[in-house]
Amino acid sequence: MAGNSQRRNRRTSNKKGATVGSGGKRRRGLEGKGPTPPAEARKGHAKQRIANARTRQAAKRPAPRRGGAKGTNELVVGRNPVVEALREGVPANTLYVQQFIDSDDRVREALKIAADRGGIHLMEAPKAELDRMTNGLNHQGLVLQVPPYDYAHPEDLSAAAFDEGEDPLIVALDGVTDPRNLGAVVRSVSAFGGHGVVVPERRAAGMTAGAWKTSAGTAARTPVARATNLTRALESYQKAGLTVVGLAADGETELQDLEALDGPVVIVVGSEGKGLSRLVGETCDFRVRIPMPGGAESLNAGVAAGVVLYEASRRRS
Repeated sequence: MAGNSQRRNRRTSNKKGATVGSGGKRRRGLEGKGPTPPAEARKGHAKQRIANARTRQAAKRPAPRRGGAKGTNELVVGRNPVVEALREGVPANTLYVQQFIDSDDRVREALKIAADRGGIHLMEAPKAELDRMTNGLNHQGLVLQVPPYDYAHPEDLSAAAFDEGEDPLIVALDGVTDPRNLGAVVRSVSAFGGHGVVVPERRAAGMTAGAWKTSAGTAARTPVARATNLTRALESYQKAGLTVVGLAADGETELQDLEALDGPVVIVVGSEGKGLSRLVGETCDFRVRIPMPGGAESLNAGVAAGVVLYEASRRRS
């Protein structure tokens, strides 16, 4: 009997199938491997190779320097200029009103807009104080103080575009001194999906009340950067992978033949009279001309920038 029991035990121990202590391996095997990972995470997939290439390119780009220089306070002087600035949404922190002012429709409108907007202090001041503030200009009893513009750093513009997964589209102005041209360029950049405008720190228009007015409010959402040295700023963009395109009447390439507009690009616009400065022109990767069958010699900065921005936007859509 003992021998028969041992033989039965040996047959039981050799039986195939799950045994006690398997740890539920069969159950886990039936559960599957979960959802299919995205293409970017699958080894060997084309989209993963593209994602890895973009990561390597981003690692090569220099770290952006956030924040730029501040502007200075500006005064808008006179009843009509003050009302127009308030209507256009020009930023303001204080509206000075002369004591015992002879009120008219413009004064009443200025006070109403300032009160409705909020955040604008109303200050009553004697005429002598307003004369001193404005260096004797004909202020007509109304003076609006515009706070300093908070300029971005040039590298902020490209960094913000890369962060959004987009190719930067930036306009740089070389020697443009009319604030209205700057405002027009800001408006065009906003209209055609650009990422900002760069201006030199010296001998160039800044974001004044006039530039704000011409931008028709788009300056509130389109950053303007100020460069200590425009040539060095353009070289920094080149190191980050952007193509620098200068507009010139005698450019070697016509606009319609320029393939670089499809990718990350900086469009450099010079002054209407002098065009690009020598150093900036030598820094550009391409010098491009806009065909003008009508025979005009040149376009102002706002119009020239708008033409090229439209072409870039058309190709990217």
